[in-house]
Amino acid sequence: MAWFRAASGVARLAIRKNLAQAPHHIARTRTSALLHPPTRGFHSTVLRSKAESAAPIPRAVPLSRLTDSFLDGTSSVYLEELQRAWEADPNSVDESWDNFFRNFVGQAATSPGISGQTIQESMRLLLLVRAYQVNGHMKAKLDPLGLEERQTPDDLDLGFHGFTEADLDREFFLGVWRMAGFLSENRPVQTLRGILNRLEQAYCGPIGYEYMHIADREKCNWLRDKIETVKPREYNRERREVILDRLIWSTQFENFLATKWTAAKRFGLEGGETLIPGMKEMFDRAADMGVETIVIGMSHRGRLNVLGNVVRKPLRQIFSEFSGGTKPVDGENGLYTGTGDVKYHLGTSYDRPTRGGKRIHLSLVANPSHLEAVDPVVIGKTRAKQYYSNDTERTKNLGVLIHGDGSFAGQGVVYETLHLSALPNYTTGGTIHIVVNNQVAFTTDPRSGRSSQYCTDVAKALDAPIFHVNGDDMEAVVHVCELAAEWRQTFHSDVVVDIVCYRRFGHNEIDEPSFTQPTMYQVIRNHPSALEIYQNKLLESEQVSKEDIERIQNKVNSILNEEFINSKDYVPRRRDWLSAYWTGFKSPEQISRIRNTGVKPEILKRVGRAITTLPENFKPHRAVKKIFEQRAQMIETGEGIDWAVGEALAFATLIAEGNHVRLSGQDVERGTFSHRHSVLHDQNTGEKYCPLDHILMDQNEELFTVSNSSLSEFAVLGFELGYSMENPNSLLLWEAQFGDFANGAQVMFDQFLSSGESKWLRQTGLVVLLPHGYDGQGPEHSSGRLERFLQMSDDNPYIIPEMEPTLRKQIQECNWQVVNVTTPANYFHVLRRQIHREFRKPLIVMAPKNLLRHKDCKSHLSEFDDLEGHPGFGKQGTRFKRLIKDQNDHKEVEEGINRLILCSGKVYYELDEGRKKKDCKDVAICRIEQLCPFPYDLMQRELKRYPNAEIVWCQEEPMNMGAYNYIAPRLYTAMRALGRGTFDDIKYVGRAPSAATATGFMSVHMQEQAELVQKAMQQGPISYPY
Repeated sequence: MAWFRAASGVARLAIRKNLAQAPHHIARTRTSALLHPPTRGFHSTVLRSKAESAAPIPRAVPLSRLTDSFLDGTSSVYLEELQRAWEADPNSVDESWDNFFRNFVGQAATSPGISGQTIQESMRLLLLVRAYQVNGHMKAKLDPLGLEERQTPDDLDLGFHGFTEADLDREFFLGVWRMAGFLSENRPVQTLRGILNRLEQAYCGPIGYEYMHIADREKCNWLRDKIETVKPREYNRERREVILDRLIWSTQFENFLATKWTAAKRFGLEGGETLIPGMKEMFDRAADMGVETIVIGMSHRGRLNVLGNVVRKPLRQIFSEFSGGTKPVDGENGLYTGTGDVKYHLGTSYDRPTRGGKRIHLSLVANPSHLEAVDPVVIGKTRAKQYYSNDTERTKNLGVLIHGDGSFAGQGVVYETLHLSALPNYTTGGTIHIVVNNQVAFTTDPRSGRSSQYCTDVAKALDAPIFHVNGDDMEAVVHVCELAAEWRQTFHSDVVVDIVCYRRFGHNEIDEPSFTQPTMYQVIRNHPSALEIYQNKLLESEQVSKEDIERIQNKVNSILNEEFINSKDYVPRRRDWLSAYWTGFKSPEQISRIRNTGVKPEILKRVGRAITTLPENFKPHRAVKKIFEQRAQMIETGEGIDWAVGEALAFATLIAEGNHVRLSGQDVERGTFSHRHSVLHDQNTGEKYCPLDHILMDQNEELFTVSNSSLSEFAVLGFELGYSMENPNSLLLWEAQFGDFANGAQVMFDQFLSSGESKWLRQTGLVVLLPHGYDGQGPEHSSGRLERFLQMSDDNPYIIPEMEPTLRKQIQECNWQVVNVTTPANYFHVLRRQIHREFRKPLIVMAPKNLLRHKDCKSHLSEFDDLEGHPGFGKQGTRFKRLIKDQNDHKEVEEGINRLILCSGKVYYELDEGRKKKDCKDVAICRIEQLCPFPYDLMQRELKRYPNAEIVWCQEEPMNMGAYNYIAPRLYTAMRALGRGTFDDIKYVGRAPSAATATGFMSVHMQEQAELVQKAMQQGPISYPY
């Protein structure tokens, strides 16, 4: 392969030069410049005499051992010159070249009819073969509508390579190369006509293969063996009847929906019906090769057909959804229905039998209208399945993604997801990508939707083979789908199937496509369906009769009608989101008891020593060594435990309890702010050591996983979200490099994390860490956009929910939790709380930056344990504190306090320091650690404690950002219930409204920060708003 990539430039020029004087009897179709981008430039080789040449003399290589790289771009010209010199005088070339030419001509001469074959002809023949392997897809008959006009590349023409019609029946010696297919040793001598026929059959039929960009010879040879077969693929009668049955199901399903619900949007598969039999055959082949579970992701086009025919969602349920949706069963405990979603976004799972007699578990992940957003979710869920099933070879669990042509080329998350495929902590051993190529994206033609030849060209960055197939050729679709399954199970890497089809109707069934594609839809209106084409093919072959076809059609129609009748009485009987791992977990309607999250002191000491002890022969950086020595001291004395140790203790104690912990994101191993150091590097050997991998004896290497990710937010967050959905008994965390960068994954927050449970009944306990805090680093490194997460929270600001601890369901009924924690101990408890409860909710953490090393941001080890009555109990208790009261020793009622400052996050420490400097004994400061859902009960406790206090909300963010607009109405609701004043009695201290999150000038930042602290501590009443 390497030689062809080089020879395609320089050697082609050499051939043109040699052919300039030869007559061409075969006409060529010249290709436009658009189809042939400029070839890569190479340095030309200037021939010099032996005395002048400084180039090394090539060594003698037996013909049977020649490799691709032997014929690179420069040596092809050099070789021609050498052969001419050798023919004139064998003694004029080096002895090694004399041996080479004698060897080649000797082998050629032993075969009849090819004695006149020259080395140049051999090279040209090899280039012709390789041209088909590289560009044959450009001549393939891929468009079922016949509308695509593609000019045949020059190098697929005989005349381009110096051959004429007179050469067609000449026999040629192809050589004995270490290659498969036409360059194998099976038939070294063939006629040019025979070679061309096989090339046309293999590369220019209904399938176009792109694989020559792959740098691995073994992979290319494997594909050549599959592609360049002597006999065309054939299926027996029984197999064809199975394929026909599946195609009839695919077609009749869409026809049935169109008949019963003529005006409903369903985003049908008409024009691409062969996808369904292709997927089924792919899954059958995958099951035969060891796959046990398949996770599927796709957008709405054809989704209902896949749900009904591939994943086997009950047809009566699908029909019920068309008739208005499902209804909860009266009196059934815990049947949470949420807000629901449109029918073509929903998912399901099912165990289905395969043609080979096995069973395979299929799950289709729910997906919003953001077409490719589900891609990384599927990959993450697949990786999780591999972990929990101990599928270390990654052969039992497979991810399959179904794309649209416009979205595959146009949406960046596709590229981000593709680039996770080979990363050690993200790989799933290959994903099968199927593109349902409508040749139009909504109303946009390909020429306006992409710059590349194919919509699949982005996959070439991965060295993934791409199989383009005519969607009207049923058996060709089946063939490439099976081939894709075989590739994935053999090479454990991605593969792409591009089904070139069409969309019989518009973007949806009530859309008019002729407004924008009139020519295409004139052809489509008269174009037979794939089923008609395949039925006629089978009838012509006499393998299937009309009676057979009618029997299958009657069976399918009978089942569809029966399911339609049953759909009228269909009601859901159980919660669909409960899989085996989730059994026993509570829905938002069921009360879940509150658990303590403290840990026994002896366990804290034991795991604390494990996370601070390094091997004796390990040589960390001296600064890191000092950090770990200080951490060991913290554990021994119990004093001064900082943020990183608090986090490590949370991870270690969860691991000791048998829970899986996984942390990923950009630079998380060390931590953006060089605080975590979860992976250490030996300064002499480069060897890595992760203390959290050594909590248990013989600990599974993936039980704790910390991994630096690619520089992606969208795909990596989606991956971790998918991973978290598989098993609730795991702590999954994604950390943004800075909180600001989370907006690169906004689709994930909006469509999945904030609303996934409500729409699709899918719980997740994913933790998102967003470094947040104003310390003068400018507008892109200050804010985790706290306000966005609070604004998406679904708790009612004017209704106080049930707050009695034994009856409280506040967190369960809210879509997620948002916290801005200020102590290592409270961070420890909020992380452990994610696991030690009977339900799962996403947790958004405004993670600190300068608090990581702040002198006052420390906790005592006693604040982490489960004992009551010890010194740390009064400060922390044995669980997460949603609100931290003033740290001065205030009584239950303090009438002498004139101002109650409420705040969240690191601004507390600046306010506390300002209070000490001014000796403001009449000011109380409370920290709201859990912003959402709002802690009404604790807030009212503090309002009662300070009956005469002016109520102030203080934040360092601008007024239009931060928590102010979320806190104010809820604080007013708490005050109103106590008869404590009006909305205007809530005073604001913070920055003025701003377009940017923060100033870029350090001096301005310092001034703003000082002013807000000064204002919060001023003597007189605070005017509102200023």
